[in-house]
Amino acid sequence: MLTYTIPEEITEAKYKYIYEKIKQDIIHGTLKPEEKLPSKRSLAEHLGVSIITIENAYQLLIEEGYVIPRERSGYFVLKWQPLHKGNEVKKRLPADDPERRAERTNAAEMYSFSAAHFPLSEYRKVMRAVLSEHEECLLTKSPSFGCDVLRRELADYLKRYRGIEVDMDQIIIGSGSEYLYGLLVLFLGREKIYGLEDPSFEKIRQVYEANGAVCEMLPMDSSGISTQALEKTRAAVLHVTPFHSYPTGITATAQKRFEYLRWAGEREGIIIEDDIDSEFAVGSKPMEPIFSMDREDRVIYMNTFSRSMTPAVRTAYLLLPKSMVKAFAEKLSFHSCTVPTYQQYVLAEFIREGYFERHLNRLRRRLRAQLHRNCEP
Repeated sequence: MLTYTIPEEITEAKYKYIYEKIKQDIIHGTLKPEEKLPSKRSLAEHLGVSIITIENAYQLLIEEGYVIPRERSGYFVLKWQPLHKGNEVKKRLPADDPERRAERTNAAEMYSFSAAHFPLSEYRKVMRAVLSEHEECLLTKSPSFGCDVLRRELADYLKRYRGIEVDMDQIIIGSGSEYLYGLLVLFLGREKIYGLEDPSFEKIRQVYEANGAVCEMLPMDSSGISTQALEKTRAAVLHVTPFHSYPTGITATAQKRFEYLRWAGEREGIIIEDDIDSEFAVGSKPMEPIFSMDREDRVIYMNTFSRSMTPAVRTAYLLLPKSMVKAFAEKLSFHSCTVPTYQQYVLAEFIREGYFERHLNRLRRRLRAQLHRNCEP
């Protein structure tokens, strides 16, 4: 029986604490592949918690690919083994293919959901407050990598909402993902080969190649870039979208995310984690990013407010491993931040006042309701 001591002073929900404990036991091999977990009722009685608490913990483990449910049998630790090397999804299509044109159309529509429900009245209120309270600051030039006020609020938000712990100086602000792709090529080097998911959002490849990088398209299977493609690639940098990769909708399993990390460690490579869609996970907790799983400082994380708010915001950010912060500053600090100071202050206040998280929670509730409707007979 799994035995965990739940501290009385625990600040997080009990189901998250239990989920984390079981997850760590799986990762470190205490719980073996194919091992059966206790039933929800028996574990609830053993730990002195409700069945709902265990149910929520097990659901998170299922969503992240650590556990698999089997009808009438129970819950089992996922068997971690090399993935089947077949079953690769469709290759990238020519630019003039009708399905590729449809992909570009869908890409334009992918932002419509959040923009349609964006709380413009609240954003307007914040804009007026910033103009009134920070008039002098708004006339100054932004530091190269973003205003401290935004980087500080973003660090607090990431810890609170995503469980990502970073210092303010690890955060780089830029005007959209495309701009940050370009910065990464300058930082990591044009001489490296960049491995991209195939298929993936076409603009990623276009921006990398426009900045002089060579791209290698890596076919995907049902859980991410195929194991065979990872073994054969000449890439030194891997650009992945672990959650809801576009346009396939594939979410990398926990096994696959650890496979990416093993690849980076063995090749001394770098992973660029493009986390554009994770805040829209309809489960009870956004999926743990590869950045948080990394122990060797090989993952650069990036996300954008264009998806979660509206494309008009044109603000994105990078999270650098601590070991890269100094080198990044030495190489690229001559660049000016491309997001206006006023926009950064407004976004910082929007986060600080809780508007952003409430907006995300509303969107997730709408997505859950939409999902339930679609599942109805």
